[in-house]
Amino acid sequence: MTMPILTILFALLWSIQSCFMLQFDVTVAQDGSGNFTTIFDAISTAPNLGSQRYYIQIRAGVYEENVIIETQKTNIVLIGEGMVNTIITGNRSFIGGFKTYDTATVRILADGFIAKDITFQNSAGPSMMQAVALMSKSNSSAYYRCRFLGYQDTLYAKEGTQFYRECEIYGTVDFIFGDAVAVLQNCYIYARKPLPGQSNTITAQGRESTDDVGAISIHNCTIKAASDLQENSTIETYLGRPWKNYSRTIIMQSHLEGLIDPRGWSEWEGRKSGLDTLYYGEYQNRGPGAATKDRVKWPGYKVITSPIEAAKFTVRELIKGDTWIPSTGIPFLPDLI
Repeated sequence: MTMPILTILFALLWSIQSCFMLQFDVTVAQDGSGNFTTIFDAISTAPNLGSQRYYIQIRAGVYEENVIIETQKTNIVLIGEGMVNTIITGNRSFIGGFKTYDTATVRILADGFIAKDITFQNSAGPSMMQAVALMSKSNSSAYYRCRFLGYQDTLYAKEGTQFYRECEIYGTVDFIFGDAVAVLQNCYIYARKPLPGQSNTITAQGRESTDDVGAISIHNCTIKAASDLQENSTIETYLGRPWKNYSRTIIMQSHLEGLIDPRGWSEWEGRKSGLDTLYYGEYQNRGPGAATKDRVKWPGYKVITSPIEAAKFTVRELIKGDTWIPSTGIPFLPDLI
Protein backbone atom coordinates (compact mmCIF):
# COMPACT_ATOMS: atom_id res chain seq x y z
CA MET A 1 0.00 0.00 0.00
CA THR A 2 1.49 3.38 -0.98
CA MET A 3 2.19 6.13 1.54
CA PRO A 4 -0.40 8.59 0.11
CA ILE A 5 -3.10 5.93 0.48
CA LEU A 6 -2.03 5.26 4.06
CA THR A 7 -2.19 8.98 4.80
CA ILE A 8 -5.70 9.23 3.36
CA LEU A 9 -6.85 6.24 5.41
CA PHE A 10 -5.50 7.68 8.63
CA ALA A 11 -7.14 11.02 7.85
CA LEU A 12 -10.47 9.30 7.22
CA LEU A 13 -10.18 7.36 10.46
CA TRP A 14 -9.51 10.58 12.35
CA SER A 15 -12.47 12.27 10.66
CA ILE A 16 -14.79 9.40 11.51
CA GLN A 17 -13.62 9.37 15.11
CA SER A 18 -14.02 13.14 15.44
CA CYS A 19 -17.44 13.33 13.86
CA PHE A 20 -19.15 10.17 15.05
CA MET A 21 -17.26 8.42 17.83
CA LEU A 22 -15.49 11.06 19.91
CA GLN A 23 -17.24 12.19 23.06
CA PHE A 24 -15.69 14.97 25.08
CA ASP A 25 -15.21 14.45 28.78
CA VAL A 26 -15.56 18.18 29.43
CA THR A 27 -16.03 21.36 27.39
CA VAL A 28 -14.48 24.77 27.94
CA ALA A 29 -16.46 27.75 26.68
CA GLN A 30 -16.01 31.39 27.61
CA ASP A 31 -19.73 32.10 27.28
CA GLY A 32 -20.62 29.61 30.02
CA SER A 33 -22.20 27.06 27.66
CA GLY A 34 -19.67 24.38 28.61
CA ASN A 35 -18.57 22.75 31.85
CA PHE A 36 -15.86 25.34 32.50
CA THR A 37 -14.84 28.81 31.36
CA THR A 38 -11.08 28.28 31.82
CA ILE A 39 -8.70 25.63 30.50
CA PHE A 40 -6.99 25.45 33.89
CA ASP A 41 -10.20 24.33 35.60
CA ALA A 42 -10.91 21.72 32.93
CA ILE A 43 -7.46 20.20 33.28
CA SER A 44 -7.85 20.05 37.04
CA THR A 45 -10.75 17.61 36.63
CA ALA A 46 -8.70 15.10 34.62
CA PRO A 47 -7.73 11.94 36.53
CA ASN A 48 -4.17 11.61 37.74
CA LEU A 49 -2.04 9.07 35.88
CA GLY A 50 -4.96 8.19 33.64
CA SER A 51 -4.35 5.35 31.21
CA GLN A 52 -7.23 6.41 28.95
CA ARG A 53 -7.33 9.62 26.94
CA TYR A 54 -9.20 12.49 28.55
CA TYR A 55 -10.82 14.68 25.89
CA ILE A 56 -11.25 18.39 26.54
CA GLN A 57 -13.07 20.46 23.95
CA ILE A 58 -12.04 24.12 23.84
CA ARG A 59 -14.60 26.19 21.99
CA ALA A 60 -13.72 29.26 19.95
CA GLY A 61 -12.29 32.17 21.89
CA VAL A 62 -9.12 33.86 23.05
CA TYR A 63 -8.06 32.32 26.36
CA GLU A 64 -5.60 34.51 28.26
CA GLU A 65 -4.09 31.85 30.48
CA ASN A 66 -0.74 30.36 31.40
CA VAL A 67 -1.52 26.67 31.42
CA ILE A 68 0.55 23.90 33.01
CA ILE A 69 -0.29 20.25 32.43
CA GLU A 70 1.51 18.65 35.35
CA THR A 71 3.34 15.34 35.17
CA GLN A 72 0.50 13.33 36.71
CA LYS A 73 -2.09 14.57 34.16
CA THR A 74 -1.26 11.95 31.54
CA ASN A 75 -3.09 11.36 28.24
CA ILE A 76 -4.89 14.68 28.03
CA VAL A 77 -6.26 15.68 24.62
CA LEU A 78 -7.10 19.33 23.88
CA ILE A 79 -9.29 19.85 20.83
CA GLY A 80 -10.11 23.34 19.60
CA GLU A 81 -12.39 24.63 16.88
CA GLY A 82 -9.62 25.58 14.46
CA MET A 83 -6.28 27.32 14.86
CA VAL A 84 -7.78 30.68 13.88
CA ASN A 85 -10.67 30.28 16.31
CA THR A 86 -9.30 28.71 19.50
CA ILE A 87 -6.33 30.67 20.82
CA ILE A 88 -4.42 30.29 24.09
CA THR A 89 -2.25 33.34 24.68
CA GLY A 90 0.16 34.80 27.22
CA ASN A 91 2.92 37.41 27.28
CA ARG A 92 5.58 36.27 29.75
CA SER A 93 9.14 37.00 28.66
CA PHE A 94 12.76 37.04 29.72
CA ILE A 95 12.78 40.85 29.75
CA GLY A 96 9.60 40.67 31.80
CA GLY A 97 11.50 38.86 34.56
CA PHE A 98 10.93 35.17 33.76
CA LYS A 99 13.40 32.39 33.02
CA THR A 100 12.98 30.94 29.52
CA TYR A 101 11.29 27.80 30.85
CA ASP A 102 8.75 29.86 32.80
CA THR A 103 7.82 32.15 29.92
CA ALA A 104 5.79 29.39 28.24
CA THR A 105 2.12 30.17 27.70
CA VAL A 106 1.46 26.41 27.81
CA ARG A 107 3.76 23.92 29.55
CA ILE A 108 3.30 20.21 28.88
CA LEU A 109 4.97 18.02 31.50
CA ALA A 110 2.78 14.90 31.22
CA ASP A 111 3.20 12.06 28.75
CA GLY A 112 0.68 11.20 26.05
CA PHE A 113 -0.46 14.78 25.38
CA ILE A 114 -2.33 15.55 22.13
CA ALA A 115 -3.50 18.89 20.75
CA LYS A 116 -5.59 19.57 17.68
CA ASP A 117 -6.86 22.76 16.02
CA ILE A 118 -5.46 25.26 18.54
CA THR A 119 -3.16 28.29 18.45
CA PHE A 120 -0.54 28.58 21.18
CA GLN A 121 0.71 32.16 21.34
CA ASN A 122 3.20 34.28 23.22
CA SER A 123 2.43 37.90 22.37
CA ALA A 124 5.41 39.46 24.18
CA GLY A 125 6.94 40.74 20.92
CA PRO A 126 10.43 40.67 19.40
CA SER A 127 12.02 43.14 21.82
CA MET A 128 11.23 40.99 24.89
CA MET A 129 13.81 38.31 24.02
CA GLN A 130 12.93 34.73 25.05
CA ALA A 131 9.16 34.28 25.08
CA VAL A 132 7.92 30.69 24.64
CA ALA A 133 4.45 29.88 23.26
CA LEU A 134 4.57 26.16 24.08
CA MET A 135 7.07 24.05 26.01
CA SER A 136 6.77 20.27 25.86
CA LYS A 137 8.68 17.54 27.66
CA SER A 138 5.97 15.00 26.92
CA ASN A 139 6.71 11.52 25.59
CA SER A 140 4.49 10.25 22.77
CA SER A 141 2.94 13.68 22.30
CA ALA A 142 1.38 14.88 19.07
CA TYR A 143 0.17 18.18 17.63
CA TYR A 144 -2.16 18.29 14.65
CA ARG A 145 -3.22 21.42 12.76
CA CYS A 146 -1.92 23.65 15.53
CA ARG A 147 -0.29 27.07 15.25
CA PHE A 148 2.59 28.34 17.38
CA LEU A 149 2.98 32.12 17.37
CA GLY A 150 5.92 34.01 18.83
CA TYR A 151 9.25 35.58 18.05
CA GLN A 152 12.30 34.32 19.97
CA ASP A 153 12.03 30.73 21.27
CA THR A 154 8.44 30.13 20.11
CA LEU A 155 8.38 26.32 20.31
CA TYR A 156 10.43 24.70 23.06
CA ALA A 157 10.57 20.98 22.29
CA LYS A 158 12.48 20.33 25.50
CA GLU A 159 12.39 16.55 25.98
CA GLY A 160 10.49 13.44 24.99
CA THR A 161 9.23 11.98 21.73
CA GLN A 162 7.13 14.46 19.78
CA PHE A 163 5.28 14.66 16.45
CA TYR A 164 3.97 17.78 14.72
CA ARG A 165 1.75 17.40 11.66
CA GLU A 166 0.26 20.15 9.47
CA CYS A 167 1.18 22.79 12.02
CA GLU A 168 2.31 26.39 11.54
CA ILE A 169 5.27 27.76 13.47
CA TYR A 170 6.17 31.47 13.45
CA GLY A 171 9.23 33.15 14.91
CA THR A 172 12.57 34.90 14.53
CA VAL A 173 15.42 33.69 16.76
CA ASP A 174 15.85 29.99 17.62
CA PHE A 175 12.11 29.55 17.31
CA ILE A 176 12.16 25.75 17.20
CA PHE A 177 14.56 24.60 19.90
CA GLY A 178 15.25 22.05 22.64
CA ASP A 179 16.46 18.47 22.93
CA ALA A 180 13.35 16.42 22.27
CA VAL A 181 13.28 13.70 19.63
CA ALA A 182 10.92 15.57 17.34
CA VAL A 183 9.61 15.18 13.81
CA LEU A 184 7.81 18.05 12.10
CA GLN A 185 5.96 16.78 9.05
CA ASN A 186 3.92 18.65 6.42
CA CYS A 187 4.24 21.83 8.48
CA TYR A 188 4.61 25.48 7.44
CA ILE A 189 7.49 27.26 9.14
CA TYR A 190 7.41 31.07 8.88
CA ALA A 191 10.32 33.41 9.61
CA ARG A 192 9.10 36.79 10.85
CA LYS A 193 10.73 40.22 10.80
CA PRO A 194 13.26 40.39 13.64
CA LEU A 195 14.65 43.38 15.52
CA PRO A 196 16.96 45.72 13.59
CA GLY A 197 20.40 44.14 13.32
CA GLN A 198 19.14 40.63 14.11
CA SER A 199 19.17 37.62 11.83
CA ASN A 200 16.62 34.81 11.88
CA THR A 201 17.54 31.32 13.01
CA ILE A 202 14.87 28.67 12.65
CA THR A 203 16.26 25.89 14.86
CA ALA A 204 18.57 25.62 17.87
CA GLN A 205 18.79 21.96 18.78
CA GLY A 206 20.32 21.16 22.18
CA ARG A 207 21.89 17.70 22.03
CA GLU A 208 24.76 17.50 24.54
CA SER A 209 26.53 14.18 23.87
CA THR A 210 26.77 11.27 21.45
CA ASP A 211 24.60 9.23 23.84
CA ASP A 212 21.83 11.83 23.67
CA VAL A 213 19.02 10.72 21.33
CA GLY A 214 17.70 14.24 20.74
CA ALA A 215 17.14 15.52 17.20
CA ILE A 216 14.90 17.80 15.18
CA SER A 217 13.77 16.33 11.87
CA ILE A 218 11.89 18.63 9.48
CA HIS A 219 10.27 16.43 6.83
CA ASN A 220 8.22 17.51 3.82
CA CYS A 221 7.67 20.96 5.29
CA THR A 222 7.65 24.43 3.74
CA ILE A 223 9.96 27.14 5.07
CA LYS A 224 9.05 30.62 3.96
CA ALA A 225 8.82 34.27 4.97
CA ALA A 226 5.88 35.51 7.01
CA SER A 227 3.94 38.47 5.62
CA ASP A 228 6.08 40.98 7.55
CA LEU A 229 9.32 39.62 6.10
CA GLN A 230 9.78 39.91 2.37
CA GLU A 231 11.80 37.13 0.79
CA ASN A 232 14.00 39.64 -1.04
CA SER A 233 14.83 41.27 2.29
CA THR A 234 18.48 41.78 3.31
CA ILE A 235 17.73 40.05 6.61
CA GLU A 236 19.69 36.82 6.92
CA THR A 237 17.65 33.69 7.72
CA TYR A 238 19.39 30.45 8.68
CA LEU A 239 18.12 26.91 9.04
CA GLY A 240 19.74 26.54 12.44
CA ARG A 241 22.62 27.03 14.82
CA PRO A 242 24.14 24.76 17.50
CA TRP A 243 22.74 25.53 20.94
CA LYS A 244 24.83 22.66 22.33
CA ASN A 245 27.97 20.98 20.95
CA TYR A 246 26.24 17.85 19.61
CA SER A 247 23.29 19.66 18.09
CA ARG A 248 21.45 17.48 15.54
CA THR A 249 19.02 18.81 12.94
CA ILE A 250 17.92 17.39 9.59
CA ILE A 251 15.94 19.16 6.88
CA MET A 252 14.69 16.69 4.30
CA GLN A 253 12.35 16.55 1.33
CA SER A 254 11.15 20.06 2.20
CA HIS A 255 10.50 23.23 0.20
CA LEU A 256 12.83 26.10 1.09
CA GLU A 257 11.93 29.54 -0.18
CA GLY A 258 14.51 32.12 -1.19
CA LEU A 259 14.83 33.72 2.25
CA ILE A 260 17.36 31.05 3.34
CA ASP A 261 20.90 32.41 3.38
CA PRO A 262 23.14 30.49 0.93
CA ARG A 263 25.35 29.38 3.85
CA GLY A 264 22.33 27.63 5.31
CA TRP A 265 23.54 27.41 8.90
CA SER A 266 25.01 29.79 11.45
CA GLU A 267 27.52 29.58 14.29
CA TRP A 268 26.38 30.44 17.79
CA GLU A 269 27.29 34.06 18.35
CA GLY A 270 30.70 34.37 19.97
CA ARG A 271 31.31 30.62 19.98
CA LYS A 272 32.87 28.30 17.41
CA SER A 273 32.68 25.09 19.43
CA GLY A 274 30.59 22.18 18.19
CA LEU A 275 31.16 22.67 14.48
CA ASP A 276 32.94 19.32 14.27
CA THR A 277 30.64 17.42 16.65
CA LEU A 278 27.21 18.60 15.51
CA TYR A 279 25.18 16.76 12.86
CA TYR A 280 23.37 19.01 10.38
CA GLY A 281 22.02 17.31 7.30
CA GLU A 282 19.98 18.18 4.22
CA TYR A 283 18.36 15.63 1.93
CA GLN A 284 16.41 16.11 -1.30
CA ASN A 285 15.12 19.56 -0.51
CA ARG A 286 13.61 21.75 -3.19
CA GLY A 287 12.90 25.41 -3.88
CA PRO A 288 15.08 28.51 -4.37
CA GLY A 289 16.62 28.21 -0.88
CA ALA A 290 17.60 24.55 -1.20
CA ALA A 291 20.83 24.86 -3.20
CA THR A 292 23.73 23.45 -1.16
CA LYS A 293 26.79 24.50 -3.18
CA ASP A 294 27.49 27.52 -0.95
CA ARG A 295 26.61 25.88 2.36
CA VAL A 296 28.94 25.96 5.36
CA LYS A 297 32.01 23.71 5.19
CA TRP A 298 31.89 22.53 8.81
CA PRO A 299 32.99 18.95 9.55
CA GLY A 300 29.60 18.26 11.11
CA TYR A 301 27.52 19.43 8.13
CA LYS A 302 26.64 17.06 5.34
CA VAL A 303 24.52 16.89 2.22
CA ILE A 304 22.90 13.49 2.63
CA THR A 305 22.88 11.44 -0.56
CA SER A 306 21.96 8.03 0.81
CA PRO A 307 18.28 7.22 1.40
CA ILE A 308 19.43 4.72 4.03
CA GLU A 309 21.07 7.55 5.97
CA ALA A 310 18.06 9.85 5.53
CA ALA A 311 15.67 7.10 6.67
CA LYS A 312 17.20 7.28 10.15
CA PHE A 313 15.32 10.54 10.64
CA THR A 314 11.86 9.45 9.52
CA VAL A 315 8.82 8.99 11.73
CA ARG A 316 9.34 5.24 11.69
CA GLU A 317 13.01 5.26 12.64
CA LEU A 318 13.58 8.40 14.72
CA ILE A 319 10.47 8.44 16.94
CA LYS A 320 9.13 4.90 16.31
CA GLY A 321 5.92 6.66 15.32
CA ASP A 322 4.39 3.66 13.59
CA THR A 323 4.02 2.08 17.05
CA TRP A 324 2.07 4.92 18.72
CA ILE A 325 0.84 7.59 16.28
CA PRO A 326 -1.91 5.39 14.71
CA SER A 327 -3.77 5.33 18.03
CA THR A 328 -3.98 9.15 17.95
CA GLY A 329 -5.82 9.16 14.61
CA ILE A 330 -3.38 11.73 13.22
CA PRO A 331 -2.22 11.10 9.64
CA PHE A 332 1.50 10.57 9.09
CA LEU A 333 4.09 9.36 6.62
CA PRO A 334 6.21 6.70 8.32
CA ASP A 335 8.97 6.75 5.72
CA LEU A 336 10.58 8.98 3.10
CA ILE A 337 8.38 10.26 0.29
